[in-house]
Amino acid sequence: MNTKKLLFLLGVGVSLLTTNVMADDAKARAIMEKVDARDDGQTLEQDMLMILIDKNGNERKRDLKSYEKDFGADEHKTLFFKSPADVKNTAFLTYDYDDPSKDDDQWLYLPALKKVKRIPSADKSSSFMGSDFSYFDMTDRDLEDYDFKLLKETKVRGHDAWMIEATPRNQEVIDESGYNKTIAIVRKDNYMVVRAINFMTNGKKKYLDLKKIHQESGIWLVDEMTMTTKKGKTTLHKTILTFDNIELNKPIDDSVFTTRRLEKGL
Repeated sequence: MNTKKLLFLLGVGVSLLTTNVMADDAKARAIMEKVDARDDGQTLEQDMLMILIDKNGNERKRDLKSYEKDFGADEHKTLFFKSPADVKNTAFLTYDYDDPSKDDDQWLYLPALKKVKRIPSADKSSSFMGSDFSYFDMTDRDLEDYDFKLLKETKVRGHDAWMIEATPRNQEVIDESGYNKTIAIVRKDNYMVVRAINFMTNGKKKYLDLKKIHQESGIWLVDEMTMTTKKGKTTLHKTILTFDNIELNKPIDDSVFTTRRLEKGL
């Protein structure tokens, strides 16, 4: 499975950085090429729990079903909201294209309108379903859009890691993402981006943290991750994602990844 997904998550963003030889640190580039090449399977099916926590500590919970599948070098991902009632049957579809010259496609099905809405590039920096993840976070970050450098070696939860900075190469990328730069922490033993700080254009910061991961059949998977939005030291909002009933490399029908299926639901 293409590991350029934003870590949904999971990747929530693992392919954060660029490969331009002239502008970038050679060692950082080599590290991120290995991040990009990391095997994460051909398909992934899992249950998700999304917990939204406001600045006063109030929680809202949402149950989802997630499907991911490789289509050649591209990756498709579908999310179905199962509960509560106010979001039930809402569905989201992403086509992550390997070709950097091709814009990724995203669609959201809103059951109240009985309509599939395509997400335009101008809206990708906005919140995904009230969470701390944006629509931009739910798709790939093309390597060629960023310059990067190795800041230092560090440790995360007892594991050796690298800290790498990614800077957008042009204003278009900044406008679409809503980020001026990103700092990613990559574990040395498995080449996973396990933490990241996104510096937002509005002065806020979003902190990504993979709280729990595990290895299955040689592939590293995420059990729990968080995205926290802060202004200074003040936490404004937090999203927790947990994953359960994870099924790796199980056959998934191609029809799951169509706008028609969004309308049909689970």
